[in-house]
Amino acid sequence: MAYSFDFGAVFDRAPELLWGSLGTIGLALAGMLLALLIGILGVAARTSRIPLVRAPVIGFVEVVRNTPFLVQIFFIYFALPLMGIRLNPTVTAIIALGINGGAYAIEIIRGGVESVSKGQIEAGFALGLHKGDVFRLIVLKPALRAIYPSLTSQFVMLTLTTSVCTSIAAYELTSAAQRIESDTFRSFEVYFTVTAIYLVISTLMMGMFALISRHHFNYPTR
Repeated sequence: MAYSFDFGAVFDRAPELLWGSLGTIGLALAGMLLALLIGILGVAARTSRIPLVRAPVIGFVEVVRNTPFLVQIFFIYFALPLMGIRLNPTVTAIIALGINGGAYAIEIIRGGVESVSKGQIEAGFALGLHKGDVFRLIVLKPALRAIYPSLTSQFVMLTLTTSVCTSIAAYELTSAAQRIESDTFRSFEVYFTVTAIYLVISTLMMGMFALISRHHFNYPTR
């Protein structure tokens, strides 16, 4: 039996796909900001000489990197209410994305920090800079410049990971697609369209990161 393609049913629900796309972008950007914050703070603790400060970060990274994101988001969504903390699906999704991305960001940023010459750090102290200023100006920025491609690739992956957030009813592109598919029974048309939208979102993200790199992480040419 020949299948009759009909994208009209999908185009009729275009506003829902648009709002779902905006939900995906919102979750991704919020998750990236949280992941970057966790990454920077985690590296500061991870490189500490105090074992009691360093050990929890190492444990956090190992647990997150070696468990599925779906399990992590379910744990946050269902475990926190047992402790009296109730969050809506959107907030839960942002926290889960931030934690997951943060664990990877810690290791990526740590690699960049360790690539900074100790001589540069000692020169910063010799100039009378405070430890925080040395970390921010001499260590962090050159490290971010070195690991920027890897970090942004991880963030693009985090954007695509938002699709898993439909499992807790967070509103994003995949959840919108599931509703449309259940109403229209046009599975191929719906998910073909959604695949194209995810491709566009990823391309826009990469373009945004390239623009940021050009303005903030390029070395001066003269």
